[in-house]
Amino acid sequence: MTTTGLADTAAATAAPANDTTSSIVSLTGDVVSAQSFSLDQLRQLPSVLAQPFDLRCFTTNRFIRPVGRYRGVLLKGLITEAGLRCEEPGDFKRMIVIAVAHDGYAVTFSWHELFNTSIGEQALIAHECGGQPLAIEDGAPILFSGADTLPAPRHVKRLARIIVRTVQV
Repeated sequence: MTTTGLADTAAATAAPANDTTSSIVSLTGDVVSAQSFSLDQLRQLPSVLAQPFDLRCFTTNRFIRPVGRYRGVLLKGLITEAGLRCEEPGDFKRMIVIAVAHDGYAVTFSWHELFNTSIGEQALIAHECGGQPLAIEDGAPILFSGADTLPAPRHVKRLARIIVRTVQV
């Protein structure tokens, strides 16, 4: 995926974490250039398609519902465009990415997962499902990790923030 030009479409400010009417996603933390994206801006960026799947409860494996093909922006593409701030050589290898929903639900990815495994090719911020645009009422934007064995734990509705942090050891 080409990420050239993503910064040109970034919004200047992020919505508060408790804002339920906005669809702004902020990207902050240990990045060179913090960015924010509205749902409409995400729709204008280069996108990928995920495979349809059955959403199942993580704890009980109970079938919840079928989910059509998501279309969205690769998470690693947004991070690449923002740039990783590395104070010391190899800092990027100790980075984690935290995706936080408006309701506080949060999931994590490691730099290695996103940039060194196939997970990064299927971790996306969805703005469309089954060929139809997703609205805030549908949970948009949705972070989805399509390469996970069970998709429910990293299926984040109403994504609000992406935070990149370097773990200190």
